[in-house]
Amino acid sequence: MQINQLRYFVALSDTAHFTQAAAQLGVTQPSLSQQIKALENSVGSQLVHRTRSRIELTEAGAALLPIARRILADIATAEREILALNDLQAGQVRLGATPSLCTGLLPPMLMAFRRDHPNIQLHIREGGSHDLRAKLSEGALDLALVIDSPLTDDHVLEAVPLLTEELVVVSALHQPRPVPRPRIHIRELRGRPLVMFREGYDLREATLKACRAEGFEPTLAIEGGEMDAVLEFVGAGAGIAVVPTTVVRDRLHRTPIALPGMSRTVSLAHRRGITPTRAAQALHDTITRFLGETAEAGLLPAGVRPI
Repeated sequence: MQINQLRYFVALSDTAHFTQAAAQLGVTQPSLSQQIKALENSVGSQLVHRTRSRIELTEAGAALLPIARRILADIATAEREILALNDLQAGQVRLGATPSLCTGLLPPMLMAFRRDHPNIQLHIREGGSHDLRAKLSEGALDLALVIDSPLTDDHVLEAVPLLTEELVVVSALHQPRPVPRPRIHIRELRGRPLVMFREGYDLREATLKACRAEGFEPTLAIEGGEMDAVLEFVGAGAGIAVVPTTVVRDRLHRTPIALPGMSRTVSLAHRRGITPTRAAQALHDTITRFLGETAEAGLLPAGVRPI
């Protein structure tokens, strides 16, 4: 059973005449007759009674007609939806990002994408880079913004570095700055109460590694929070924290870290060897274009440098 045969059969049913149906379809009458005969052979039953003036559907033809109409309608719907996907008038993108990026850099990027592609649905999944890489490998995400993940030895994923972001120490605005100088050394975090992120958080690992490199274990005042909670705890005066410069709020002191400082690389990861959907490619292009244009205009936040 072929799609064109169903189209011919529906047209013949609507016109009840071979000549009129053939003219409507733009085919010859013998060609139409051959296709109807082939359809009858395919279903194993006569579908029309042929007379000199018109045709009538047999019982089998009457049973097939509504099914044929539904099949053709479904095909037309599929064609429209695929066309919409190709024209970026429909579709979805599943993007993973760390909570700090969702709080800082990501919102203006997504606003730019929504402005250009309002009909594309965005699904955002927050998580640590390790979790996001796992979801990306499983095919549960289309793209992921990950931290310090070159993925050069990964056979499933690859990542394109986008930018580096400075890490700074934040403290409550109503309290004195942690040091009287413009910059703080990592060693000066020794013994100070730190508000620490939950396990699996990229910033937790970076902070612990930096402290241990200076020969001490940090003092944890509160631990286990997400980005918003950490900033709230710091603002309330519970301790200080190491965070990306882009998430610092006006009601917090920002103290840069003395050279060589601390920074992180943000990369856009995707699966190797998988052709992205049009929508995913559009989001990829929007993110890279947004960063390039923002950097060229000198509008990137302080401490952020494109790669």
